Order: sequence, then C-alpha cells, then structure tokens
Amino acid sequence: MRTGMIQLPLHDGKAPRWLVERMKNLSYLITKAIVLEHGHGTLLERLSDPLWFQAFGCVLGYDWHSSGVTTVVIGVLKHALAEHAYDLGVMVAGGKGRNALKASNEIVEICDAFGISSSKTNELLYASRMAAKVDNTLLQDGHELYHHSFIIAEDGRWAVVQQGMDVNARTARRYHWLNAKGFVDEPRSGIIGSSILANVLDMTAKESEECRRVCVDIANDSNTVSSVQLLYKQSTLDTWLANNNNNATTYRDVEVYAMPKHIDWSIFKRIYDVHPRNYEELIAVRGVGAGTVRALALIAELIYGARASWRDPVRFTFAHGGKDGVPYPVDRRTYDESIRVLKEAIEGLDVDDRMRKDMLVRLARSSILA
Repeated sequence: MRTGMIQLPLHDGKAPRWLVERMKNLSYLITKAIVLEHGHGTLLERLSDPLWFQAFGCVLGYDWHSSGVTTVVIGVLKHALAEHAYDLGVMVAGGKGRNALKASNEIVEICDAFGISSSKTNELLYASRMAAKVDNTLLQDGHELYHHSFIIAEDGRWAVVQQGMDVNARTARRYHWLNAKGFVDEPRSGIIGSSILANVLDMTAKESEECRRVCVDIANDSNTVSSVQLLYKQSTLDTWLANNNNNATTYRDVEVYAMPKHIDWSIFKRIYDVHPRNYEELIAVRGVGAGTVRALALIAELIYGARASWRDPVRFTFAHGGKDGVPYPVDRRTYDESIRVLKEAIEGLDVDDRMRKDMLVRLARSSILA
C-alpha cells in the first residue's frame, strides 16, 4: 500500500463554473487517452494511486493541497463520463455528501448499462459497502467519511476513491482501493493525509491479524461478551484500566484503551446468531460499527493479550517535500520524475495545440519553482 502526507485542509466554497467546464473537458480527454492507449485496467490503477490522483488534480488546474481536489476532480470526471454516454466503458457512482448515499442505486444502473451479470453486480455492491465500512470502522483515525465514489469498468473491475474529514482539526484524508480481493488485511491501494496521528486503531494492519482472529472467537462466545458487558455496566472495567495504567509495558494511555461511551450490546447477540467464520464476515454484519470493533479489540487484548495495531498507516513515502523543509526538503529527483511523466502524458493528449501549450507552460512554471 502506498501511503504518504500531503496537506489536505478542508476548504469551503465551489469551483467557478468556467473552471469546472474546462476541467470536465480535460478530464475526459485524459481519461480517453489512457483508456485508448492502455485500457481500463491502467486507468483504474492510476485513479487508485494517491500520487497520480493528486497530480491529475494539478494538471486539471485545481488547488493542489485542498480537500476539494478529491471532491471536485471526482465530480467533474463523473459528469464528463456521463455526458459521453458510456462510450469509454467506465463510469463513476457516488460522490460527496448525499451523492455518496446514491452509490448503490447508481452502481446497479451502470451495471445494467454495461450488461454486467446480477451476481457480479452484487459483488460490486458488496465491495462498495465494505470499502466504506472499513475506512469508517476498522481504521479509527478521527476522519469520518463524507465522500464515497465507486469507479466501474465495463469488464467489472473497480476502484474506490473516498475521503473523510476531521471537523475539529479541519483536515481531510483520502483512501484509495483497487479490485480488493479481501477487505480486512491491508486492503487499500493507498492513503493520503495531512499528518501522522497518535493512537490510531488500525484493525486492517498486519500487526492486528491475531487480534482479528481472537475477536471472531470472542464474538462466537456469548459467555465472554456477557462477562465484559457486566463489568462495563458496573464501571469496574474503566476503574481497573485506570489502576493498571502505570504498567507501561502493557498499557499506554487510558484514552486509547477506554471502552466506547455507547455500545449497542444487542449487536453482539446478532453476531453470535450469525456465527461469523472470519473477521470479514463479522464486520459485514449489519449494525457492526466503530464502537463494536473497538470493544472487541479491547476485550481481545485484555483477556487474551492479542494486541491490535495503534500505529497510523500514513507514512512519508512519496511526498515531494516542502520549500521550507517541512516535512522535509524537496526531493528534486522525484519531483522532476513526476514532471517528466506528466509532460509526456500531456504531449500525447488528443487536445488542441492551444490547450496543450497552456498546460505545458503551467507545468514548466512548477518545474522552475521547484
């Protein structure tokens, strides 16, 4: 998985109409060039790459460091593809806010138009639901999803680009997926965010594998859950955690290990009735949310010593750096390589000479500034 850091502050307002219309035109032409030259698979791979997606937004002329890169780029691409009536064999479902809730219906419509079988359509609906659920519940990084887009090719391959926001910090994080075969073991193709956070529960990490297995065992054992529920209601558990917080080798921070304030204990009976065979089946149960996931992870560690990962998956892996040395000095070699790739892409586009010249001038300016 490719992870990294680029500033994505939450920005209000809308892109001006004159820019949106040009972005729609250019995004369609770039998409068309990629599909004709390399096929649908390459297009999905690039959209699921956080760095390429960021560069795509820059080429379209949108602000490189705002949360709007995600919402506006996906929005204009969705409209551009729709206006050309499925001729490229790729479409976008979902979007920002209320549009995200329309993803399921739009997936069905797109699949019908592409002639995708009902069984494959159900797989895509499941993938859409699980990708959103995983980034909202299994990765608890303080960013709640408000944008979910599902990109479908006519052969049934797919990609997901979704974004969450931390209202208090006014930051955003973008999560990318590509044809995931499973949804609980480091399933994403990339994550991009504005900072590395402390005490992030990541149940999708490799380090959480044992904890995931134990969570399934616990969920299938009604006696264990009932015992912890009793302790929880008597406030004994929180008291015990506070008294044992001095043991640094086992417990770090009461805030990390504290049980969720509100837990729907009836969900545990529903899980028990389902008898999930693995962790993916467990979290796929309707009603299983962040509180349930956190509670099971805590029980797994307290009783069985199966520790989950509390390490933020965002890492400095490909960012160009900043002019003031934050997060580190600009990596000119990587920067130049990014410019070279974009320049070759632009020169090969089926656009008029004036538009191509304008794009190359903007790219040249960014190269000089670097």
